Amino acid sequence: MTTPVSTPLPADGQPVVLRHGTVVTVDDERRVLPDTDVLVVGTDVAAIGPSLTVPDGTFEIDATGGIVMPGMVDTHRHMWQTAMRGYGADWTLTQYFVWYYLEHGKSFRPQDVHAGNRLSALDAIDAGVTTTVDWSHGLRTLEHAEAALDALVSSTGRYVLAYGDIFAGPWEWSADPAVQRFLREHASGSDSLRLQMAFDVTGDPAFPERAAFEVARELGLPVTTHAGVWGATNDAGIRLMHDAGFMAPDTVYVHAATLSDDSYHRIAATGGSVSLSTESEQSCGQGYPPSWALREHGIPVSLSVDTSVWFSSDLFAAMRSTLGADRAWEHVKAHEVGETITHAHLRAEHVVAWATRGGAEALGMGDLVGSLEVGKRADVVLIKNDLSPTLFPVLNPYGHIALQANRGDVRTVLVDGRVAKHEGRLIEDLASARREIDETVSYLQATLGDEVWAQGMNPDVPPTKVLDNPYTYTEFRTADTHRSGADRRGQESPVAS
Repeated sequence: MTTPVSTPLPADGQPVVLRHGTVVTVDDERRVLPDTDVLVVGTDVAAIGPSLTVPDGTFEIDATGGIVMPGMVDTHRHMWQTAMRGYGADWTLTQYFVWYYLEHGKSFRPQDVHAGNRLSALDAIDAGVTTTVDWSHGLRTLEHAEAALDALVSSTGRYVLAYGDIFAGPWEWSADPAVQRFLREHASGSDSLRLQMAFDVTGDPAFPERAAFEVARELGLPVTTHAGVWGATNDAGIRLMHDAGFMAPDTVYVHAATLSDDSYHRIAATGGSVSLSTESEQSCGQGYPPSWALREHGIPVSLSVDTSVWFSSDLFAAMRSTLGADRAWEHVKAHEVGETITHAHLRAEHVVAWATRGGAEALGMGDLVGSLEVGKRADVVLIKNDLSPTLFPVLNPYGHIALQANRGDVRTVLVDGRVAKHEGRLIEDLASARREIDETVSYLQATLGDEVWAQGMNPDVPPTKVLDNPYTYTEFRTADTHRSGADRRGQESPVAS
């Protein structure tokens, strides 16, 4: 079922041209092309240039006054939690662990995971995110995994299912023959759905997570892991991974906010990348967003939402908060030694690249998406809002994307050449997604009870090892997760320029 829009939509297979936009390519040359057309034929970008000659019958979209950019790529989103949007607005990371890991995460049924994933998929497309990693760590049964997968494959968009289970040790669930069959069945992937394995490394010297890495290696699946998270993971986990040879170019380290220079060196030397969730890191307490450290070590960066239990579910906010956090750190550290930063090292074009091409390259999809180039897949976003005073004049397109635009300004979204949003409205029907979410919320409220439901928005922290280690599947604990990388890094001041 589709949502009616005010103008006709292109037929399946009909070429589409976006006319007279400012095209931000995010290619190697970082070209910005004023008054330029983008022609889409089939699934691919067929041509980019001014006043293009197009095939007869091409569907035309007027991009005059707008910005045409690549679809954005989110490398870390707990999609199953989207049914709880905004519920934990005042949580700390510890309260998140208490609610999901210790108390109520197991209350989610397969259909609740499906509902969250479906809503999150619509949420992403609405905001111009055409590729999303579903960091799906609520898959405590195979039925939960199948529900998560079904929601993704039935939605418009490009997805990576990062299979995980926070309620069992990675060495346990990865050894399950049924889980391995599921992973093997889908491991070959496609252009619209790929797989990762998602689990964390606690730093236990016994390194029980080794078994999960070995399964990932056997199946040819990348690993994504929360690394450098205050109170959960730290340098010991990085050392274990490195010494065992499990740090690879396709490994994605999420947050990486409390690591030492030694750990950053290991990530850089093995070619891995970091997924920043700056809104989350600023608010929850994983550690100060480490974009400045990643820049110093030359580590590739992508951006992510984390979870809309707290935060905005779009990469406009991620770009904005990342610029702000990096610049604030740079200024503060300089001021502490009496210096002045005269030129910001992190620029708008950098975070736009992290939100697009950076994510694509982190997922091994850089030859497919992440930039607007002839021959690449047509994941295209038009930012245009003729009714908003915020959308003109467009003098610095990168700055406009990162600091001025928002999801309401996303006028058109194409995925694989198919229109998924047009005239500011999603094509896919929202009504059935709303019904699924309403049923899930009603079920959770009834299951928890009114008092527990209300208290859960600011839950107490019971006597537990959660402050040292939130993972219920292990008794290992260490105070080392309560040391920031800054304690071991030396905290040299930025050089004034």
